[in-house]
Amino acid sequence: MRQLRRGDPAGAPHELLDPRDLKFCRNQTDCHWAAEDDPFRWRERIPFARWGLAELQIFGWPLLGLTVGLALSPVWWLAPVSGILLFLVVYFFRDPPRRVPQEAGLLIAPADGRVVEITPLEHDEFVGGPAVRIAIFLSLLNVHVNRAPCAARVIRLRYWPGRFLSALKPECAIHNENMWIGMEEDAAPHRRFAMRQIAGAVARRIVCDLRPGQVVQRGEKFGMIKLGSRTEMILPAEGLEIRVSVGQPIRGGRDVVAQYPAGTHADP
Repeated sequence: MRQLRRGDPAGAPHELLDPRDLKFCRNQTDCHWAAEDDPFRWRERIPFARWGLAELQIFGWPLLGLTVGLALSPVWWLAPVSGILLFLVVYFFRDPPRRVPQEAGLLIAPADGRVVEITPLEHDEFVGGPAVRIAIFLSLLNVHVNRAPCAARVIRLRYWPGRFLSALKPECAIHNENMWIGMEEDAAPHRRFAMRQIAGAVARRIVCDLRPGQVVQRGEKFGMIKLGSRTEMILPAEGLEIRVSVGQPIRGGRDVVAQYPAGTHADP
């Protein structure tokens, strides 16, 4: 696999021997494998987040063995306890298929969860003018895969090592560990917008699989936040019609968060 490796592995925190080693550092190096050379691509077709398969096996198999062992033992009545824990582990790392809306001008939810904030901003430096911040809280029971809200090009990434306050608190947006992603529509009028993956009190791992210059499609999966978190969108305010309200539950890759006038957005 190392012979099939392309690009420069410089910048990676460890040796890159196969595509799995890029899991937490893809945006730190130019190294990659061609799709046809990746023997692990089949994992994208199973209904579990590829970024969580290691944890799913590390915790899942021992819990399954413990559950079966307890069920066959004199203390069989303890089996439901480990069985429930096994169910929660499997449930957390699920990645169900989503039908992405194709109508022009739509911005879809980047994550499952509940809308906890819709705040007008007088000026956002990256957006270049007035903006609106829409925040989604992901509980432990939500799907934690993040998706692109529209077809866009990644402009830059910025990681901020911070605290781990509850993702329900507004101050977590300022103080918590997060990954900021600056993006731009891939076609005219090339609006700029930003997204942030924010760790919560329990979440301690942010996975962002994007690289500067990469183009993503509406609904494309680009990472996840493990164990309770917050995902934010910072959108240009001009012409923006918000389609959600605070407290509303939404589904990533399926539900519409906002839209711009038809014929002025990047998506067809």
